[in-house]
Amino acid sequence: MFWKGEGSPWIDEEIDRVSRNLRFHEIESKEYQANLTTLERLKQMKEEDKSDSVIRNNIVVVAGNLLGILMIVKHEHVNVITSRALSLLLKPILRA
Repeated sequence: MFWKGEGSPWIDEEIDRVSRNLRFHEIESKEYQANLTTLERLKQMKEEDKSDSVIRNNIVVVAGNLLGILMIVKHEHVNVITSRALSLLLKPILRA
């Protein structure tokens, strides 16, 4: 439904808009508190969106590694395998 990747662009635009809108209200006002609540929700949505993309990337890497391992095992039945074959496997990408 939404674009995934380095965060959804519409969330970043809304965070900017709400942040700019905070400057026009007094801290004690209801409008300020409502905008602050909206800003917190948007930032939480952005963090949840980032965690989904990491999981997808790792699933693709794991699937590729499994395919590579199956190819190596299949090749083992026919030919001798050298120690260099296992270095072709990819490492999962971890983001902090």
